[in-house]
Amino acid sequence: MATVESQERFQQGLKLYEAEAPLPEVIPIFKDIVKNEPKNCAAWTCLSWLYLLNDQPKLALDAARKAVPLGQADAQARINLVLAMLETKQKGVREPMEQAIQIVTLDQDQAEQVAHNITDGLERRPDWSALLKVQAWLNEGA
Repeated sequence: MATVESQERFQQGLKLYEAEAPLPEVIPIFKDIVKNEPKNCAAWTCLSWLYLLNDQPKLALDAARKAVPLGQADAQARINLVLAMLETKQKGVREPMEQAIQIVTLDQDQAEQVAHNITDGLERRPDWSALLKVQAWLNEGA
């Protein structure tokens, strides 16, 4: 259960991210949240996304591997895992990708959030080949 303080820090981190603050300014906020609340799926998912955007795929992989088991029905955590696996040349992306497709097929809110995050990711990293690949897989699976 997230504390009021960590919820406030989470919102602070999101506001900085949305204001396009430098990622090295935003990442420590989420690192601090997961340090204090290691079972906070949303914070691990955000941290993995920030690491991916900051071209730190190994750290993103570690964070995504922590997020996925905490969020049994969290599509973004699985997409971040797939992205980190692709960028670190890991095998086994099919299962988490299929799970993400299944989740977004069944949950319109998550489908919209994932689509928003993909758009945002491509605005921040226009030539992000792994994200383009994931976007195509999502479109094929829908």
